[in-house]
Amino acid sequence: MNVEMKGIDKSFGTNQVLKNVEFSLRDGEIHALMGENGSGKSTMMKILTGVYTRDAGKVFVDGKEVVYNNPQEAEKAGIVFIYQELNVLFDMTVEENMFMGKEIVGPFGICDKAAMRKQAQDVMDKLGVNIPVDAVMSDLSVGQQQMVEIAKALMVDAKVLIMDEPTAALTQSETRTLFEVVKGLRAKGVSIVYISHRMEELFELCDRISILRDGEYVGTRDMKTVTMEEIVQMMIGREIGERFPKREHKIGEEIFRVENLNHPKLFRDVNFNVRAGEVLGVAGLMGAGRTEIMHAIFGNMPNVTGKVFIDGKEVSIANPRQAIQAGIGFITEDRKVEGLLLEKSICENIEIANLDRISENNVVSFAKSNELAQAGIDDFKIRCFGTDHECVNLSGGNQQKVVLAKWIYTNPKILILDEPTRGVDIGAKKEIYNVINDMAAKGVAVIMVSSELPEVLGMADRVMVIHDGQVAGIIDGAEADQQKVMTLATGGSL
Repeated sequence: MNVEMKGIDKSFGTNQVLKNVEFSLRDGEIHALMGENGSGKSTMMKILTGVYTRDAGKVFVDGKEVVYNNPQEAEKAGIVFIYQELNVLFDMTVEENMFMGKEIVGPFGICDKAAMRKQAQDVMDKLGVNIPVDAVMSDLSVGQQQMVEIAKALMVDAKVLIMDEPTAALTQSETRTLFEVVKGLRAKGVSIVYISHRMEELFELCDRISILRDGEYVGTRDMKTVTMEEIVQMMIGREIGERFPKREHKIGEEIFRVENLNHPKLFRDVNFNVRAGEVLGVAGLMGAGRTEIMHAIFGNMPNVTGKVFIDGKEVSIANPRQAIQAGIGFITEDRKVEGLLLEKSICENIEIANLDRISENNVVSFAKSNELAQAGIDDFKIRCFGTDHECVNLSGGNQQKVVLAKWIYTNPKILILDEPTRGVDIGAKKEIYNVINDMAAKGVAVIMVSSELPEVLGMADRVMVIHDGQVAGIIDGAEADQQKVMTLATGGSL
C-alpha cells in the first residue's frame, strides 16, 4: 500500500504542532520516522489513522484521496497503529484479545470458540512465534504481548503497520524475534512505519527515514547512504557533540551501601556501595532483578531483608516515605504508571514530592508551587503551554523531564534512575546525561539502571552486572566493555 500525506497542518488551541508536513510510504518498505520528542511524529500518524482531524492538507492511499473519521475506518482500510502503550486486556487470553469486537458467532448467537482458536493459531503460525492462544495476557512477557498486537493487526489483513517504539521494553532476544517478524511482513508486501529513537535499530531494519523538527518536515533519506551524524543534524538543527558528555570531578567517600539484601523469590545476597559523585551503572538482561532490587532499596517491596547504610549509619526503610526522608530519590522505569499522575498538571506532579519545600505551616503555598514548576520548565527545557499543562498531553521525553525535575528538586543524596532515557530522543538524552553529570558533580551518589549497554558504558564510573537475582560482578568503568558485561549478564565469569 502506498500512502502520501501532503501539506498537513494541525493545531491544538493556539499551538500549531504540524506545519505543512509531508510524508510518503512505499509499498512493502520499512520507513523510519524520527524527530525529537514533541516534533509531531505521533500526531501525524494519528491524523493518518483518524484519531485526529487535520486542519489542512490531503491524504492519499494508492493514489486516491481518503479521509478516515476514526481508527476503525482506517483499520478497515488496512492501516493499523500499534501504540507504545499496548492496547491489551491483561486478565483475558490471547485468543480473547485477538477477537475483541470481532468474535466469530455461530448459531443462536453463541461464540464459536473452536473457530476463533483455530484462526488465532493460524495467525501465530504465520508470524512464526510460539505463543499459546489460551495463555492469559498477564502471564506473557512484554515482547510476547507486542507479538499479540501484531497478530491482531494481521487478522484485519493490515497493509500498513505503524509501530511506535516497539522495542522500548523488549529483551535482546525478543527484539531479534520482532525484527525477523517485521522483515517477514515486509517480504509479504506489508508497509511499515517504524517510530524509534534507537539509531542502531533503524540502520539495521529500515529502508528510508523521514525527519520532523518542531512540527515541520525536514527531509527523507535512504538509510544506505545517510549517516548518524546527518540524522542528528536534521533532527535538532545542530551538532550534538559527544554522545556521552565527560565528567571532570573527583569521586568522594562512600555515601550509600547495601549489605545482604534478600528477597525469597526475586534476588539474594546483594552487596554494593556507591560513593559521592559516582555514577554506578547497573546492567543485566531483562528479568535479571535490576528493577526489583531498586524498588526494594526504596522501600517499595515487602519481604525484603538486609541492611542499608547512608553516610555510614544504618537506616530503616520500610516504605517510600522513609526512603525520601533518608535522602533517596527514585525515577522509576515506567513513568506513565509509576512516575506521573498523568491527568494532573506539571505543577501538581512536581509539588507532590516537594511538599516540605513549598509549604508554610503545613499549608501549600500555590505561589511557591508554581514558581518551582516554572523553574522545572526552564531548567529542564520542558516543551509545554505552562505550569498547568496536563502531563498526559506532553510527549514522552517531556514527561520524563517532569519526573526528573520532581525528584531532583528534593535534593537527594542518592538518586536511582531506572531506564532514564527510555523512549527519549537523542537530543533529550544528551540533556538527561548532562543532568546526571551535574548531580554527580554536586556529590550525589547516582545509580543508573539501563538496558542500553552503550549508555551504561558511556556514563558509568563502575558497572554492576546483575544475573539471576545476584550481583555477577562489578567492573571499573575504564575496563568495562560490551563483551565483559554480556559475559557476566549471561552467567559467565571473567
